[in-house]
Amino acid sequence: MSLGGPSALVFLAGVLALIYLLGFCYRSVSWPKTLVKTTSILLLALVAWQVSASNWLVLALGLCALGDLLLSRDDARSFLAGVGSFAAGHLAYITLFLSHDLAQPVMIVEPPQLYVAIALILLSVVLALVLMPRAGDLRSAILAYIPIITGMGIVALALPDVGLLLPGALLFVVSDLVLALEMFVFAAHSAARRFTPFVVWATYWAAQFLLFSALT
Repeated sequence: MSLGGPSALVFLAGVLALIYLLGFCYRSVSWPKTLVKTTSILLLALVAWQVSASNWLVLALGLCALGDLLLSRDDARSFLAGVGSFAAGHLAYITLFLSHDLAQPVMIVEPPQLYVAIALILLSVVLALVLMPRAGDLRSAILAYIPIITGMGIVALALPDVGLLLPGALLFVVSDLVLALEMFVFAAHSAARRFTPFVVWATYWAAQFLLFSALT
């Protein structure tokens, strides 16, 4: 990546991510919050396009930015649309991983990658069982989303030689896991909720940045 405009935009994306972490992630819905959150990811998509990265990366980041926009609003329709947008973003990441020049799908079924894949599958099953009685009308959307994010993490195991990619994919899984616990498991006044917004955003943005860095 050149040191010109793209690097300045990546720096700006990082600044916005930090502003969101320190000033917005724990606050109620507002348009400034939505703008800062969405722009911090949209700028990464713009840079990926500027440096001629894979169109799948641009699409994945763009869909996640749209998901951020939708999930930042406080209504059920926007939430469902946001989940759908993130699911599509993960499918774009999966396609990108499998089409990468260094992809070795056979690595997924060989130790130690196999152990990580099994752990991710077990985690997804446990999470589904925990969420099913708690998700209410959102149950179908959540249960459809879980295998997609799990699949993204598993497919990333096919790229062990692409340094930051696997940590990025696994951080994405962690972020979604903590978000699910925050939304559907932790009580409204739980002490854990004091920290979960920070954990969710820090792991999510770090995941996107690591994936972006590995693939540009």
